[in-house]
Amino acid sequence: MIDLLEQPSTEVAPRLLGGLLTVDGVTLRITEVEAYLGERDPGSHAFRGPGRRNAVMYGPPGHLYTYFTYGMHVCANVVCSPEGVATAVLLRAGEIVEGVEVARLRRTTSRTDAGLARGPARLCVALGITLADGGADLDGPRVRLELPATQAEFATGPRTGVSGPGGSSVDYPWRFWIPGDPTVSPYKAHVPKKRT
Repeated sequence: MIDLLEQPSTEVAPRLLGGLLTVDGVTLRITEVEAYLGERDPGSHAFRGPGRRNAVMYGPPGHLYTYFTYGMHVCANVVCSPEGVATAVLLRAGEIVEGVEVARLRRTTSRTDAGLARGPARLCVALGITLADGGADLDGPRVRLELPATQAEFATGPRTGVSGPGGSSVDYPWRFWIPGDPTVSPYKAHVPKKRT
């Protein structure tokens, strides 16, 4: 697995689709991800170089990078590329295939099982991922990633809510998903903030 994760995130991302991520007894089949290419990617937390917040991204591949967003949500990424390069794959959505009852208790506002982990913050809540899981080994006792034996069919398009230079996300078609899967989140284009 580490050999694959040493590749750039744009190569790793589609290979994660159909893979299983288990966190403390709850297992998710990954159906949607986004790739971020470190210091050459304006949407990446590593765009401005290394710092305390993104230190895990610069570490060895095969670890979980977690961060807090919008002052209320935790999101999780799989760290890729050789140590020091800082690329990562955001886990956007998946299907809970084991521990559904636990996930339902954590996500009481979800109307369907397909919605339990639809969206990166919901995914973390359903799996019980917290900021404290940042840096966790993906082959560890609490968090375990199992890659699929064969490459799943996938579609690709612009990342959700992320723009590139000039305000366009179309230059970054690094969102990958399993077509037709009901757990995949709806696409939302980046809307620039209006300055007053």
